Amino acid sequence: MRNRIRLDLYSQKEYNRGASGAFVLLWWLLQATLFRWSPQPMYAWRRGLLRLFGAQIGKGVKIRSSARFTYPWKVKIGDYSWVGDHAEFYSLDCIEVGGHCVISQNSYLCTGSHNYADVRFSLIVKPIRIADGAWVASDVFIYPGVTIGEMGIAAARSTVTKDIPSNEIHAGTPASYHAQRFAPEVKPVFIKEGIS
Repeated sequence: MRNRIRLDLYSQKEYNRGASGAFVLLWWLLQATLFRWSPQPMYAWRRGLLRLFGAQIGKGVKIRSSARFTYPWKVKIGDYSWVGDHAEFYSLDCIEVGGHCVISQNSYLCTGSHNYADVRFSLIVKPIRIADGAWVASDVFIYPGVTIGEMGIAAARSTVTKDIPSNEIHAGTPASYHAQRFAPEVKPVFIKEGIS
């Protein structure tokens, strides 16, 4: 083959982590100790640590101690959302989670990949957005650039490569439409007086 991957040419010069190397290392150290070793009910403690490092975390958010955040300053989580055990926020780009969302255990929200056709294997980053009331079920992988609409569901063990529209359940690898989450609202029929 003529073209070969040259990892010795790989560079992240154009990528901005959003913080200094020392700040990144401090976060990783605290995440591996003070965050990780905190008892399960210490949700306020973990919210506080994430906020200290720039994350926007709403009220009542419950984050398990084994969840991981690469760069918390690129993460926003709305009120009363839950983040399960071993959920991974690979936040090379922004990850926005709305209010009343569930990110279940072992889910992986991946904002970074590589250009496989570039011999330098260059980095590609795209944000992930999960709208209010959405549910990312157990062991789901979310690709860079994906949006899950309001009340959307990514079913367990799915690989989500494309957007999930509001109120839709998608399942499988790659995830595809399965069903509506809630039945469409029935519009009331009004009968005017004197008309039969």
